[in-house]
Amino acid sequence: MKPTLLILAAGMASRYGSMKQVDGFGPNGETIIDYSIYDAIKAGFGKISFIIREEFAESFKAIFEPKLNGRIETDYVFQSFDLKPFGIDKEIERAKPWGTAHAVLAARNQVKEPFCVINADDFYGYDAFEKMAKFLTTEVADDNYSLIGYQIDKTLSDNGSVSRGVCKVDENGNMVGINERTEVYFKEDGTVAYKENGEEHPLPNDARVSMNFWGFTPAVFEQSEPMFKAFVEANESNPKAEFFIPLVADELIKSGTAKFKVIPTANKWFGVTYKEDKPIVQQSISDLLAQGVYPENLWA
Repeated sequence: MKPTLLILAAGMASRYGSMKQVDGFGPNGETIIDYSIYDAIKAGFGKISFIIREEFAESFKAIFEPKLNGRIETDYVFQSFDLKPFGIDKEIERAKPWGTAHAVLAARNQVKEPFCVINADDFYGYDAFEKMAKFLTTEVADDNYSLIGYQIDKTLSDNGSVSRGVCKVDENGNMVGINERTEVYFKEDGTVAYKENGEEHPLPNDARVSMNFWGFTPAVFEQSEPMFKAFVEANESNPKAEFFIPLVADELIKSGTAKFKVIPTANKWFGVTYKEDKPIVQQSISDLLAQGVYPENLWA
């Protein structure tokens, strides 16, 4: 059974100022999602599921259906504010839905095969998709999940500090925890450090970080739904609380329910958080085209 690629694209892209999920970065207006889908098809994925807000459905279909028709099956999952499908009989006013792990739960009635989850606005590189497809077809189990671990020095910006989830990995290559470091940066000598409470601490340049590229079986829906209900109950008066995938991973590891294999990649990650990042991403894609990694016209 071919695995499914679940693309998290329901965010409103508030910091970016427009819908960056459908902004063009390639020479023919290709989006970052286009490159992820191209890599996923090449790696052997069988279906693309977009997790979006229902009001964006027509614009997503207009952009992606013409180029993907006949290449790969597509499906749309709607992340909404309605809590009734989870057995929560409350209406809670919020500006944004409940976060990435809630988005994954929204797919529980549509995804029946092993799947991976990625962000719409992150460029991951083919190596990551190839390794994840292999894991999802040969190793994945209801108690054995995975995430792609990027080298921290391949994920940093020259424009200032970033937040990164730094993975603690045991001798078997399994994650034992994620430490969220909020101020990570390159020092002048090219080494990596983070600040905490005003103090600088070194990090190995090859420390593994999560860039939200996870591999699961559908068992995770049943495993995480009770956690989501408890989260909503604990946070119903906090409109900014979000139910993130690392919270689920942490709980599954601590309870002994599942292991998470950290699959290393040497690929460079890049993404768009702010408008200023756009030319850097365009240049990075241009460099990959010059190296022959991607064709000039992705869907020709």
